[in-house]
Amino acid sequence: MSPFQALYGHQCRTPLMWEEAGERQFFGPAMFEEAVENVAKVRENLRIAQSRQKSYADKRRRELAFEAGEFVYLKVSPLHGTKRFHVRGKLAPRYIGPYRIKK
Repeated sequence: MSPFQALYGHQCRTPLMWEEAGERQFFGPAMFEEAVENVAKVRENLRIAQSRQKSYADKRRRELAFEAGEFVYLKVSPLHGTKRFHVRGKLAPRYIGPYRIKK
């Protein structure tokens, strides 16, 4: 269901479906309640989809714990169009280091 259909209860009029407009409906209490129910359905479906995607992502995540004296690489956040470390574009480094952890 599209957001337009959830709010207004019918498909959006496009040039492809121009003649299928049907009769004009005025907003009343019944139409308002139906729109509220549709929005609640859409929100519930979004919540379910988000929790499913979170469970998929959490399977690959792990807690990182570092000890003093270990070496780590730092990720360099990409800035498009800037010249970093005298290299520009695809060959620019994504990680820098290694750096020793002091504490």
